Amino acid sequence: MELRSSDVPSADRFDWWCELTARDLVPTRITIDRTAVFRAAVSQLELGGLQASVLEFSALRSVRTRRLVERSDPDWWELALVRAGSLQLTQNRNQTALQAGDLVLYDTSRPFVAEVSLGLTLASLVVLHLPRRVLPIPEQKLRNLVARPMPSRTGAGILLARFMAGCAEQTTAIHGGVGRRLEPAAVGLATAFLADLADTEDRIPAQTRQQALLVQIKTFVLDHLHEPRLSPAMIAEAHHISVRYLHHLFHEDGQNLGGFIRCRRLERCHTDLADPRLIHLSVAEVGARWGLQDGASFNRAFKAAYGIPPGEHRRRR
Repeated sequence: MELRSSDVPSADRFDWWCELTARDLVPTRITIDRTAVFRAAVSQLELGGLQASVLEFSALRSVRTRRLVERSDPDWWELALVRAGSLQLTQNRNQTALQAGDLVLYDTSRPFVAEVSLGLTLASLVVLHLPRRVLPIPEQKLRNLVARPMPSRTGAGILLARFMAGCAEQTTAIHGGVGRRLEPAAVGLATAFLADLADTEDRIPAQTRQQALLVQIKTFVLDHLHEPRLSPAMIAEAHHISVRYLHHLFHEDGQNLGGFIRCRRLERCHTDLADPRLIHLSVAEVGARWGLQDGASFNRAFKAAYGIPPGEHRRRR
């Protein structure tokens, strides 16, 4: 579901945003520069029993007071990725300034202040609303992390940031069964990331650790599809596990590792063959750039997947 202020009369847009965020997120006291044009948009994602929001808005100041907490509290840990703009967050005497690409944690059950600076573009956030029950991490450990800088460009942080950014980019594709299947990945990545920062990795359930590892492996595979040497042995070595356990992870997820790699490579070839900017490359060269070195095998696999040979797909597009 996507809602935009442009669908609301300009005089009503700020009140519309206040009512919307109070109803679907948490009640806060919002103030803006009344001389500026206020713009905002929100997309709500259902990830099984988990919710996520993609938010865009003009400069504002949002204050959640103790009285507002007592009046209404969904009891969420909020894990946010800044996609654009700059944000300053204060909670529990901690304060952090955030830029595009940064991750931050905050608590709906305690007062906070969020300020978005005036900029040329709207501020944009992706927020995972994590019910307390889904995070097997002590409350006090998490409270120590709120409104603090978090590593979002290495380790579990970069995997979580990529996942959240991908959800924001594919809002129209995430619905029904797709959203339900993404819930374990969202919870697993968030738990692995926060448990590492809180130094409580030993408390993570085995299934959650397994789910987080599988997401990490799939991200590694997608980053190395172009390498002909991509193999189960290479993937297992990069993640310090056995090849046997690697295949077990994919089997538990209802997939086959070889099939996963092949499908992702064919998808990239399917896209590239329809790209007029790559017309200078032969069909075989398009296959080779995604690790499919044998032209005959590439043709057979592409036809089996899409019903027509790759050359015919290019001509039609």
